[in-house]
Amino acid sequence: MLEELRVVLFRPKYPENIGSVARACLNMGVSNLVVVAPCGFNMEKALPLATVHARHVLESATIVETLAQAVDGCTAVFGTTARTGGWRKGILTPDSLAGVVDERLRGGGRVALVFGPEDKGLTNEETALCSGLMTIPTSQEGTSLNLAQAVVVVLYECFKRSLDTPFVPGGPPEERPATVQEQETMFHNFQETLLAINFLKDDNPDYWMLPVRRFFSKINLRRNEFNLLMGISRQVQWFVKTYGPGVKK
Repeated sequence: MLEELRVVLFRPKYPENIGSVARACLNMGVSNLVVVAPCGFNMEKALPLATVHARHVLESATIVETLAQAVDGCTAVFGTTARTGGWRKGILTPDSLAGVVDERLRGGGRVALVFGPEDKGLTNEETALCSGLMTIPTSQEGTSLNLAQAVVVVLYECFKRSLDTPFVPGGPPEERPATVQEQETMFHNFQETLLAINFLKDDNPDYWMLPVRRFFSKINLRRNEFNLLMGISRQVQWFVKTYGPGVKK
């Protein structure tokens, strides 16, 4: 999804930062890195920060002389800035920028994100080439971000928006809700189990099941949770039949 997203570093001062940016690009699924007029670029200094995993991103980076060359062919260009106010109106945050980028990319566009020099950022002349500007909110005690930090913050938001399904740590997306029919099966199974352990009264078990039903009505039960509860219920019934009162040992 982010194949047409381009990260542009404008006149970066330190090769180590370029290497760190390459690694950030790899982490967030971006392979298109363009560097404009780097100051004393040294591949040997940049490689250790890229790590062996992002080496190919760094080595395939395009180096050009002007910002115009770097954004050539793009349908939208967004610059980063720490300066706000004045004529710089309607500045986006990383989250709102990610929404715009996602819309442009899904519409078949090609988008460039431009990050300025570490010491002074983009000038008015350079931002004139941008479709919009973005700033990363920070604490007033420390408003300056390392170049690679800024890149990874912005790309992280773009990466999240690019996912067709929400990312779930440690596993697949959440399973579907249990259907009404499945819930009725579970309630019937629960009733048999609670009768087996003498939790429900035999005279009117449907009535005594009402609090259980009300409890589950407050929960958006998922299919995997339904399976879990059914398994527990079956195991309890098996235990009662095998080791319960009246069973010969």
